[in-house]
Amino acid sequence: MPDDKDRPVYVISVAAELVDMHPQTLRLYERKGLIRPQRTTGKTRRYSERDVEYLREIRRLTQELGVNLAGVEEIMKLRFELDGVQQQLESEIYHLEDALRATFDAQTREALALEHASAPLDEADRPVYVISVAAELVDMHPQTLRLYERKGLIRPQRTSGKTRRYSIRDVDHLKEVRRLTQELGVNLAGVEEVMRLRFQLDDAQDRLEAEAGRLQREINTKFAAMQALPAPSKPASKSKKKT
Repeated sequence: MPDDKDRPVYVISVAAELVDMHPQTLRLYERKGLIRPQRTTGKTRRYSERDVEYLREIRRLTQELGVNLAGVEEIMKLRFELDGVQQQLESEIYHLEDALRATFDAQTREALALEHASAPLDEADRPVYVISVAAELVDMHPQTLRLYERKGLIRPQRTSGKTRRYSIRDVDHLKEVRRLTQELGVNLAGVEEVMRLRFQLDDAQDRLEAEAGRLQREINTKFAAMQALPAPSKPASKSKKKT
């Protein structure tokens, strides 16, 4: 069943009035891929509540934060991807857990949850690079990395001695920051929005993979338990009476 927020209900004039924009601006944003209104059979645009939320977010980015359209495109692309992953996660968990809820006791679920908690760290998240090496890999000054950390654009881990250690994922994030600032001319406020969404997307994808793996292990456990059950014995056939 589709989310009510995705129900196409507003014509373009109403949607434009709700966000205090001209209808032509909505058409421009659609051509840029910043919003994706649905169409009726007669090809008339219909905007959902989620579309209206996107338009308000675009207005905030452009008017309050001064983000250019290239930056807004990057941000909205991540918003679409994040919303898609979250909806997929919610759908997968709902359907699989609903099917399994009645078949597993609490002890089995608790044991599997502990197993997941002790799972090894993703190789991409392993903290391996000191700040000088990470800075060299992305052709930046170490002080720039410290600035980006204060801005929340990267989140390096720390050793017990409080030394920064950067992962492959951190390096990828730094390369993305450099692309946004140097190639697309996105200001730091826009980059902060992009990276905040990227962190949320990474977390959502990790949760989706973790939940899918956990539920698959539950299925495997149930299947193994069913295979271990003794085969049902055949009922003894009744002997015919002689006449």
